Amino acid sequence: MTMDSHATDVKQKRSYDASRRRAQAHRNHARIVQSAERLFARDGYAATTVAAIAAEAEVSVDTIYKSFGGKAGLVRAIRTRALEGEGPVSAERRSDELHQRESDPRAIIQAWGALSAEVAPRVSPILLLVRDAAAADPEGRLLLEEMDADRLRRMTRNARRLRDAGHLRAGITLAYAADILWSFSSPELYELLVLRRGWTPARYGRFIADAMIQALL
Repeated sequence: MTMDSHATDVKQKRSYDASRRRAQAHRNHARIVQSAERLFARDGYAATTVAAIAAEAEVSVDTIYKSFGGKAGLVRAIRTRALEGEGPVSAERRSDELHQRESDPRAIIQAWGALSAEVAPRVSPILLLVRDAAAADPEGRLLLEEMDADRLRRMTRNARRLRDAGHLRAGITLAYAADILWSFSSPELYELLVLRRGWTPARYGRFIADAMIQALL
């Protein structure tokens, strides 16, 4: 074997080992997030400990703190995964692409309703857990404020697109439109209509689309 071929073999082995480590890290990350979601749903945010999540996921407590920073980071990871929706393309990216190909504001908002019907069953339960924890847990309260602010930021971006395209009804300000979108994307509305009144997610999605069209266009 020449020196060059030996060096090539070493590089290939290192690349293979690095790929295996990345794949293992990805599996660990997914297992931790899934374990945290199960325990949060079963026991609540405040009662669930990092140690319990580590035991469920079969990893060390240090691994969770290094990867997520604690329970708040785990909730962020759960929400991020939930907001991606179903399929290979994230819901947020699909929403962004919608504006590039669609000029009818009613069609845009109806598509938002369909995306909400897809995403809300995944993300609302964890947001409602954080809301309930916020009443007594300072970390939960800060996390709730952070997530509310992030949702308002995303809804303001959507409202700005409607405004900049000239779709908003006369007299509708950017702040008002953002508040409308923020309200209709709230986990509390999903809780009322789907969890408490038994609506299907599809019916919920159609309702919020119709309501946003009436309120804004």
